[in-house]
Amino acid sequence: MSRIRVNFLLLCIAVTPLVSLLILNKFLTSTKIFNESSSDFEWIKNGIKNLLGYSTIILPGYLTYIYVKRTSYFGRAPNGFISNFLRLCFGEDGSMSSPLITQSESQRVIPKKSFWWRTFLLVFYFIGLQASYLSWGILQEKVMTQVYESSDGRMEYFGDSQFLVFVNRILAFSISAVILLCKRKCEHKCPFYKYVFCSFSNIMSSWCQYEALKYVSFPHQVLSKAAKTIPVMLMGKLISRTQYKYYEYITSITLSIGMLMFMIDVGNDKARTTVTTLSGALLLIAYIAFDSFTSNWQSSLFKTYSTSPIQMMCFVNFFSFILTGTSLIQQNSFYISLGFLFKYPSFFVDCILLSLCSAFGQLFIFSTISEFGPLVFVIISTIRQCLSVLLSCIFYNHEVHALGVFGLSFVFWSVFLRIYCSYTRERKRIKRLKGFKCSEDQKF
Repeated sequence: MSRIRVNFLLLCIAVTPLVSLLILNKFLTSTKIFNESSSDFEWIKNGIKNLLGYSTIILPGYLTYIYVKRTSYFGRAPNGFISNFLRLCFGEDGSMSSPLITQSESQRVIPKKSFWWRTFLLVFYFIGLQASYLSWGILQEKVMTQVYESSDGRMEYFGDSQFLVFVNRILAFSISAVILLCKRKCEHKCPFYKYVFCSFSNIMSSWCQYEALKYVSFPHQVLSKAAKTIPVMLMGKLISRTQYKYYEYITSITLSIGMLMFMIDVGNDKARTTVTTLSGALLLIAYIAFDSFTSNWQSSLFKTYSTSPIQMMCFVNFFSFILTGTSLIQQNSFYISLGFLFKYPSFFVDCILLSLCSAFGQLFIFSTISEFGPLVFVIISTIRQCLSVLLSCIFYNHEVHALGVFGLSFVFWSVFLRIYCSYTRERKRIKRLKGFKCSEDQKF
């Protein structure tokens, strides 16, 4: 009976990509309901096409996982390329060797960093994130809203959000893979399949963010991100059972309120030229949900498997460009976007700059999540949104009224309150440790 079950699973693994392709082709040739409807819901058709493309990779992987677990494959499989590959993907019994993953000779005991060193790291990561993603945000809006002109005078918009995600991810993977190859020894214990979860959610959050720019103004998109700290905390309790301190709830709420007041004030000036539709609101909600899951799942992997930031960046981006590349090729949009890339030289330059900003930004993102957790990262990114709009007000002479000034001061007050509470809590912990040590010494 077990042999029949195994053969059935292997058959499912083999035919799943073919079935997904047939469904995708059938869907592409029978989209009459979408073609007749408003273009406001074009994103639904594109999203379903993307998900069907991702399924040709995810479903066979899931069926393989079932086969490996239910047949106790690792306990009876002989050593070889296939068994070692499956152990890398699904094994939970230690690290394996490969050009990118080599086991260290001994376990390293990482000393606890001092408060001032962590403060320096936080400031460094903050500056790095601001520089990378302020540039990235400006380029993102430019790519999705600008008309590109070719040498023969033809003008055209670029509309394939998934291709931008693909270009960003493949460059980020290349950079992180080179860094890992240069590091001769780095321990790795996390099975590969666990990176797929945050890779998929990261792809979907990026796609929803790009698509949302077609239906909402950039200030309204930033406005929706103002309250992202609350969903991140809820997702943290759901995924990793994180227990937050009372001051973390207070500072998160005050940060969100301050951002909302600031954005309501300065956002109205730019929002008059762009209508925010229902599709835009739904895409923003999906973006926040996927993005909250991504950072919390990555934080869980950092804690459970002691994964390094560069390893996280490498393997998450590896699966991301595999998934997006497969979907693009199946939809025949990869070559169209590639032709657009070489047809418009200015778009080619924007893509490279956008991808470089995204890659270096990811280095700071994963380092921040690894060292300080997802909530601190979200607070930094929220402040980044505030600074991006503030810069926009300065460059384009948008007015900031009393409500905006009060909201901005509220934002920075909440940040300083969080730093003060964290510093006070750290000092109390050190005093308790010193008192405990003195009492132990007195016993002897």
